[in-house]
Amino acid sequence: MSAPLLAVRGLTLAYDRTDAVKGIDFDVHKGGVVTLIGANGAGKTTTLRAVSGLLKPRAGSIRFAGREIAGMAAHRIARLGVVQSPEGRQVFANMTIAENLAMGAYLESDRVAVAKRRDTVLARFPRLGERLSQSAGLLSGGEQQMLAMGRALMADPKLLLLDEPSMGLAPLFVEEIFNIVADLKREGRTILLVEQNARAALEIADYAYVIESGRITLRGPAREIAENSEVATAYLGM
Repeated sequence: MSAPLLAVRGLTLAYDRTDAVKGIDFDVHKGGVVTLIGANGAGKTTTLRAVSGLLKPRAGSIRFAGREIAGMAAHRIARLGVVQSPEGRQVFANMTIAENLAMGAYLESDRVAVAKRRDTVLARFPRLGERLSQSAGLLSGGEQQMLAMGRALMADPKLLLLDEPSMGLAPLFVEEIFNIVADLKREGRTILLVEQNARAALEIADYAYVIESGRITLRGPAREIAENSEVATAYLGM
């Protein structure tokens, strides 16, 4: 098997003096979808924040495409192709949809490339194309999630970090969001997915890691993890 695109080893993360993530290891291979599942507070989002450069590790290694990025500034990591769609969407509410999308491509100076990316994003999210001049703050929660994902895709990421894309959404929007993630998978996008909806995450992922209290307690192909009785009881409501 080829070397992983993302290789995390011994990652320890802390807030103040408390370790939130305690020496975890995981890999993401090019073209694969990997999910981190676990209860609230398990350390999933904290892990993504370290990968994207928003949180400096206390210890451990994060290698992307063979390059050490642990502790590297977030803008430098983004320039390498690691882009996050954050928890809670975090769109720029007072800016228009068009302006939000443009912010996603701020590292790209080729206007033709930016225009092509925007066309691709709007084809994927037609609701956004219908109201480009509307303020993002006026969108519904589901539409804001689409905008957050579209903004991330404007960077044409080599590794897309999706943090709780279905959180707080109505069931119809949840289904639509996961259909979009499935499309991205079919297109060969490499995705690291953190998702509270474990059932949906395991259905779409190739490989899964279960995080409990900052430690990885189980790992394996997503289908096998979904069939694990302890996982089913704890996270799938079975």
